[in-house]
Amino acid sequence: MGPVFDTVFNERLAELLAWRRDVRRFRTDPVPPGLLDRLFDVVQLSPSVGNSQPWRWAAVDDPARRQAVCANFQRCNDVALHEQADERQAAYAALKLEGLRTAPAQFAIFCDVETEQGHGLGRATMPETLAYSTVLAIAAFWLAARARGLGVGWVSILDPAAINAIVDVDPAWRFIAYLCVGWPEEEHIDPELARHGWQRRTDAGRTILQR
Repeated sequence: MGPVFDTVFNERLAELLAWRRDVRRFRTDPVPPGLLDRLFDVVQLSPSVGNSQPWRWAAVDDPARRQAVCANFQRCNDVALHEQADERQAAYAALKLEGLRTAPAQFAIFCDVETEQGHGLGRATMPETLAYSTVLAIAAFWLAARARGLGVGWVSILDPAAINAIVDVDPAWRFIAYLCVGWPEEEHIDPELARHGWQRRTDAGRTILQR
């Protein structure tokens, strides 16, 4: 007999999803290694195409590497700022889009697009499912971290080739995400971008097309 996911569980799950926020403001208190180990145990439960488990996590602890990531973010962010329409540049410049200088734990996550695990099952016509599987693992990590009081922030304003070189991993690996992890300075149920007037949440994704 399988587990019983009752009403209370479902309500708490919805609460967890609601409080899952992209965090950019971290305290500098370290994250216990044992806690991170438990989060990676959860990651291993994540589904993957053909049971390929293509995710590859690299802990970025070296100060020089972290500084290089910060510098890369700054370069990419300057370009993104100037690509904004004139009337939005001031709003963009006011946003805090990363926690690179304060997050105590940082990870670069890659997809091993050449993995032999899974024997190619399910990805011959859609090889991008390897990357999708890696994103599912990130989502599992994110929710498990939030359930334990940790915040996670996804930094996407980075040059993938540069991050591969900075972190010094197999050049064939595809860069998927750079995560900042730590204890949030503050708690909010609403997204930061909505709170600071950039973009409110909409119902755009709720439309079910009938075919």
